[in-house]
Amino acid sequence: MEQKRIAIVRIQGGVRIHSTVKDTLNMLRLYKKHTCVVVPNNPIFMGMLNKVKDFVTWGEINPEVFKQLLEKRGKLPAKKPITEAYLKEKTKLTFDKFTTEFFAFKKELKDVPGLKPFFKLCPPVKGYERKGTKKPFSLGGVLGYRKDKINDLIVRML
Repeated sequence: MEQKRIAIVRIQGGVRIHSTVKDTLNMLRLYKKHTCVVVPNNPIFMGMLNKVKDFVTWGEINPEVFKQLLEKRGKLPAKKPITEAYLKEKTKLTFDKFTTEFFAFKKELKDVPGLKPFFKLCPPVKGYERKGTKKPFSLGGVLGYRKDKINDLIVRML
C-alpha cells in the first residue's frame, strides 16, 4: 500500500474552542487561521483529524502543489523566505529533488535546518465554497475531508 502525504489547513479561529481541541491543533502546529501543515497519512494523524474536523480541512496533496508551497511560503527564522541556494547548501538538493524525496518518505521538513514546519497562507482568492466555513465539504461547505480538491484550495491561498 502506497502511503501519501496529506495537507491540513486550519479554517476556524481560536475563540471558544474546547481545551482538548486546542491542544490537538497545537500538536498539529496549526496555531492560527489559514495555516497549513503537510503530514503523513497514518492512523495517528487520522485520529487527530477526527478530533479537529470541525476546524480544519484536509486532503491528499500533489508534489507540484507542495513544491509551490515550499517555494512561496516556506519560511526561515526572522521571516526570511527559503531560497534554492539555501536549500542546496543545507541539504545538497534542489526544490525538485527535495520534493521527490519528501514524497518518497526519504526526507522530512525537519531535515532542512531552520525551516518552519508550517506554512502561513492568505485567505483564498474568490472566497470559500458556497455554503461557507461552518458546513462540511460534502454538504457544500469547506470543513472536513476533500480528497485531492485540497490542491485547488491551497493554490488559491498561496
